[in-house]
Amino acid sequence: MALPVRQQAIYWGAAAAVFLVLLWYLGPVMLPFIVGGAIAYILDPLADRLETMGLPRTAATTIITLVGLLVLVVAVAFLIPLLIQQTTSLIRVAPDYFAALRDWLTARFPTIVEEGGIVQTALADIGAAVQSRGGQLARQLVAGVFGVVNAVVFIVVVPVVAFYLLLDWDNMVARIDDLLPRDHVGTIRKIASEIDATLASFVRGQLTVCLILGTYYSVALMLVGLQFGLVVGAIAGLITFIPYVGALVGGGLAIGLALFQFWGDWTSIGLVAAIFVAGQFLEGNILTPKLVGESVGLHPVWLLFALSAFGTIYGFVGMLVAVPVAAAIGVVTRFMVSEYKSSLLYNGRDPEPKPVPDEADQDLVEASE
Repeated sequence: MALPVRQQAIYWGAAAAVFLVLLWYLGPVMLPFIVGGAIAYILDPLADRLETMGLPRTAATTIITLVGLLVLVVAVAFLIPLLIQQTTSLIRVAPDYFAALRDWLTARFPTIVEEGGIVQTALADIGAAVQSRGGQLARQLVAGVFGVVNAVVFIVVVPVVAFYLLLDWDNMVARIDDLLPRDHVGTIRKIASEIDATLASFVRGQLTVCLILGTYYSVALMLVGLQFGLVVGAIAGLITFIPYVGALVGGGLAIGLALFQFWGDWTSIGLVAAIFVAGQFLEGNILTPKLVGESVGLHPVWLLFALSAFGTIYGFVGMLVAVPVAAAIGVVTRFMVSEYKSSLLYNGRDPEPKPVPDEADQDLVEASE
């Protein structure tokens, strides 16, 4: 006989509470394992595809790991130092840019930007805040990623964890499936498959879109000759998962920098604007429909709330688990709403069944006809 619903709710609630408490206390230790698991999950379809092409799982995992390590080495050797250098330079010159904007507005709109007025003071304060807060934010990001564990240990442990999880991913999924409670195995499999589909659409697809657009924006802006083009492209690509926000923020930042750098050279300014117009066309008509799909199941507002809440409570580790947890909660909520709409609580009493005539009444009906 199955356990009563109340006891099952207590057991599963206790398991969820234990998981959250462990995440609270062991978050710093779990960081490389969470990152390695995320990498293994993202790369599992690629390993499966290589298997279908005839490669053993071990060979497929080894090839993927070697290519990933090569990309990591190139990034650490070339891209990351350049990105850090441009970010530091942008933070350092931000007050000068805001001062130039203030002077330009003062010269052309003296009635709006009064000496010592709100607009002039606000521009000066924004420039100083970017310089002070920008350096602090950069230090916090570095400390959040590498301050918890030694950087060398992190770089070594993550590839090892990702390799072994990717190698044994299908077996782990089969073992977990074998441990599911038999009374609810069908429901759990259905919910788990929907969660996997949502994560596959959003995490794998949107991550690919962000990477492609970030690379496109960075390379295109650097080819045009825009200073800090790599930083602007990285920012635009990073927040592309929020519809239109990535292009608006990145485009506004790029065009603003282009106005300072290329003032009078309207061709270069137009090229910068055209880069983001082309990026929006590429994202909306090719990348997102092909890689993400139309039905993701994660509303941008819900995603931002999950990132903010988990980031505030659990720090950097919380931001890593926010997306899968948000996807799981969204799928479970849709399942509960579906169950609610098919319940008596929503529909009211069952409709009374129509009376079934007996044989005598049926004979009278037929005779009258």
